[in-house]
Amino acid sequence: MFDAALRRVIDPPLMAAARWAVAVGLSANAVTMIGFLPGIAAAACIAVGAFWPALILIAINRIFDGLDGAVARRTTTSDLGGYLDIVGDFIFYGAIPFGFAVYAPELYALPAAFLLLSFIGTGSSFLAYAIVAEKRRITTDIRGKKSFYYLGGLTEGTETIVFFLLCCLLPQHFPILAWIFGGLCWITTGTRIAAAITTFRD
Repeated sequence: MFDAALRRVIDPPLMAAARWAVAVGLSANAVTMIGFLPGIAAAACIAVGAFWPALILIAINRIFDGLDGAVARRTTTSDLGGYLDIVGDFIFYGAIPFGFAVYAPELYALPAAFLLLSFIGTGSSFLAYAIVAEKRRITTDIRGKKSFYYLGGLTEGTETIVFFLLCCLLPQHFPILAWIFGGLCWITTGTRIAAAITTFRD
């Protein structure tokens, strides 16, 4: 919901950081793969109850997630880059709830499972829309230049990261936070399906 508006704030510092990354010889794909590691480390920290380190690692992961696109725009974009970026994002999004489930399975496993189910809804509706949009040559640059169509929704990247950070700050409330955010994800999935029906109806 806030991704497009946030771009006006984060793009200038990201582009400044991208100039440095390009100067030292980092490719966009290298930035993507480097940034993936803190995200997985964050899930591992959550699994053992180290929530403050997890919060910091999540923030680092997201900074790199924005930086790889900025580097690509300063050098060259590629289909492989877009592929690696989205795959890394979705694995990261699944790893964080899994970390909470491992930390306290008797209390957190069910809400974590619901959250993962909800992420499957948002992820599949997002990617399926992008596939058909590409087939029909439908494009948008409201969220910046992307490798494929980005369909918005109530729970986009910004909201998901705020949710993850909130879970690390208030881990004792993870179950209720997961149920609430999972429900919001289903609203996103529903609106994306409705958009597909409207746009792709023959």
